[in-house]
Amino acid sequence: MSIKPLVILPNPLLREVSRPVATVDDRIIELSNDMLKSMYHASGIGLAAIQIGVLLRLLVIDITGNDKPKNPRIFINPEVIWRSDEQNIYKEGCLSIPDYYAEIKRSRKVCVTYIERDGRKKEIEADGLLATCLQHEIDHLNGILFIDHISRLRRDIIIRKFKKKARNIEEGHMAI
Repeated sequence: MSIKPLVILPNPLLREVSRPVATVDDRIIELSNDMLKSMYHASGIGLAAIQIGVLLRLLVIDITGNDKPKNPRIFINPEVIWRSDEQNIYKEGCLSIPDYYAEIKRSRKVCVTYIERDGRKKEIEADGLLATCLQHEIDHLNGILFIDHISRLRRDIIIRKFKKKARNIEEGHMAI
């Protein structure tokens, strides 16, 4: 297992739609292990394959927190098949948009179909933080970022900030 570098805004790859995983094989298992290691290294609770530059419908989640035993979950080809009308608001962040957080309103409950690492098709009904995390990561697979759920003005400011930071890094300047 190895830690992979994260794809950071404004990289246009983050807006790509990921392709379905055709076969769950050793390559996919190794990729999911690398994703978990990368997510834990970055202190995240979820990571989509696109965030490490792989255009596959694969995500990993572990919402247990630092003070509890790890409970990693792998979702291959996840799809939301039902959303509740009732909503929750969570302060979300994203490993691909470091150090920015916003309160995002999402469905409180979702039902998601997916394939497990052993190739079995599963369905999960999730609520609360797990539902929010699943929606956030599945959005990534569809080229949608959590900042797409905030006002256009705030989103444009964040995107400009990250573009400026990327230019400064490219030019060899320190961003202040």
